[in-house]
Amino acid sequence: MTEARPAFYALAPGGWRDYVTLLHPPYTAWHLSYVVIGACLAPRLHEGRLVAATIAFFLALGISAHALDELNGRPLATRIPERMLVALTVVPLVVAVAIGIAGALAFDRWLLLFVAVGAVLVPAYNLELFGGVLHNGLGFALAWGTFPLLTGYFACAGTITWEALLAGTYAALASYAQRVLSTPVRHLRRRVARVSGSIELVDGSSEPLTRESLTAAPERALKVLAAANVALAAALLVLRLA
Repeated sequence: MTEARPAFYALAPGGWRDYVTLLHPPYTAWHLSYVVIGACLAPRLHEGRLVAATIAFFLALGISAHALDELNGRPLATRIPERMLVALTVVPLVVAVAIGIAGALAFDRWLLLFVAVGAVLVPAYNLELFGGVLHNGLGFALAWGTFPLLTGYFACAGTITWEALLAGTYAALASYAQRVLSTPVRHLRRRVARVSGSIELVDGSSEPLTRESLTAAPERALKVLAAANVALAAALLVLRLA
């Protein structure tokens, strides 16, 4: 078998391509869509607050959390220097926290609670702190699904309603599905050296078992789900801006 890329979106290692891979583009877009969905579900859409919240989550999740994850074991096998990964972990997170604090001082001090939770989630999840209590399917669903959506909602509404919690449940379930699909794929791509065997069909024929045949369906589902969530966020944004 040919050597597998560490992720379906991973580019050839080296140079600028490593930084693109580090962003986990489809997954980052997927989780940023929760921020947009939450903001668009609020009674009033505050465009400036939505932009600020989206930028903060892109910095904290899209860059900082992913850089810390790469620093902790090189799962994407990038060649980004360790010092650069440290900088990409610390600086974006600090800027994201600063954006959150500025927003809290500008319109609602309760937003500081969301800022504090976000600042803790990045190291707690990626470094498996507190005994790894957050580093599981439920922790992933709540941290990177429910939390971004509720933050987007609160940033515009200044409160959390039952409607927001229901939407947060949607985000948690969608994120949990993401983890269910991506976990075996990561295992096959990053830890499995070789796949052998075949599937025997009822008509007597057989199909070869390969790493590609095992990852094709879940990865296709992941791509579709990422696109679906981004499309939903875009539709809600267009609706609210119209």
